[in-house]
Amino acid sequence: MGVTDPAGPVMDRDEVDRALARLGAEHEAIETSLLALQDHAGRRLLEGAELTGITKERWTAAEASITLLWAYFDAYTDTLRSAREIRSRRRWSSRDDLVELTELLRGQSVTVAGSAAASPNAPTLHGGSGKLSDQFTLVTLVDRMNELYATSLDMVVAADAVWSALPARIDLLAAELQRTRRLAHSVGVRPGEHPAGDDLECITRTLTNLRAEVVSDPLAYWVPTQGSSAPGGGKPDTTVYDREARALEDVRREIDAVLTVRQDAEQRLVKLRDVLSRADRTLAEARTARGEVLAKIAATEVPVVSGPPTALQEQLATAAEYRRHAQWHRLSPLLESLEQKAEDELLRARESLTAVTAPLAVRAELRGRLDAYKAKVARHGLAEDPFLIERYDAARRMLWSAPCDLRVAEQAVLRYQHAAAELLGGPRVPGPRGPEDRRGPGS
Repeated sequence: MGVTDPAGPVMDRDEVDRALARLGAEHEAIETSLLALQDHAGRRLLEGAELTGITKERWTAAEASITLLWAYFDAYTDTLRSAREIRSRRRWSSRDDLVELTELLRGQSVTVAGSAAASPNAPTLHGGSGKLSDQFTLVTLVDRMNELYATSLDMVVAADAVWSALPARIDLLAAELQRTRRLAHSVGVRPGEHPAGDDLECITRTLTNLRAEVVSDPLAYWVPTQGSSAPGGGKPDTTVYDREARALEDVRREIDAVLTVRQDAEQRLVKLRDVLSRADRTLAEARTARGEVLAKIAATEVPVVSGPPTALQEQLATAAEYRRHAQWHRLSPLLESLEQKAEDELLRARESLTAVTAPLAVRAELRGRLDAYKAKVARHGLAEDPFLIERYDAARRMLWSAPCDLRVAEQAVLRYQHAAAELLGGPRVPGPRGPEDRRGPGS
């Protein structure tokens, strides 16, 4: 929408013709803008909507502004028509005609009746002074129309932008929400039984309320662009929508995890039973080995072997029950906990077996060392040496007797090693508290 030239002295004929041409083009531009506003989809939606909140307040004012705009435009049109009629009277306008045209084109010649702005919310140039009519110059009137047009169009464009962006996106998210709810119910994720089910109910309520608020009060979800003077400068506020979309995505991931549990639940339960069975067998082996150690090894403290934990077996039975009744949302966390506990139990059983059989391992090592030195002595032709035979037999009796005193047996093996080393001319074998002979008996 254009702006007329400022007022001046009495215009000549050429100035009048140029002004009328400019005002005609301006009139056409204003009319085009007003018709476009009248046909704007956002304005038609605002007229038929049940509005609330800030949108209702601003639309009431915008409707009054649009009504006033047309009143101003009609007055502008009448003034322009009058000026054209005067100019068309004669080819060469008289001075009286030029004075009259100057007054119309540059003076306060436009009269707008006060009834045109009778609505309580209608903006007026004088701020509701109660005048029966207002006088404007064409320049002032165009400025006023520009102002009213910009504020009205800004409101209409903003509401239309929110309606174009948010309801459709909310509907798409709501459709995805319904699919997710059906899938959640199929795997036992329901409100009151699983946190994800409660989250779905909360998302449903929030989206329902959000859509109703967006439809009735779109301007509540509009963020103007700071510093922008263009109509509709800003963007829809999608904060609530984005938050609920993220929440739904989190729920979908949770349900995917539950679905994964449903698909491989049997395999994981079989593996759990196997791990716990191996732990039980290892503990049983440790208990058997403990009895053997107590019978065969003297003067040794053997750790007590505990029985299998019944709590894990009970939880495993509970997990199988959950699977049987398709309670996947409960089975998922229980399986994760059981898998870790089963691995810990197997590790504990193996450590218990190792601790219990340690004396037997020591005895086996002493037996192996004794036989290794006997073979070494035989390679050097000293197998028939009476002193070595005596030492060997003493050590062997201790190692192969029950119960075996490991400390005494170790001393007997060391005595045999010392005697063999002296006869072979090698280095002396260190005692039990000395450093280990890293070369081995065959060096």
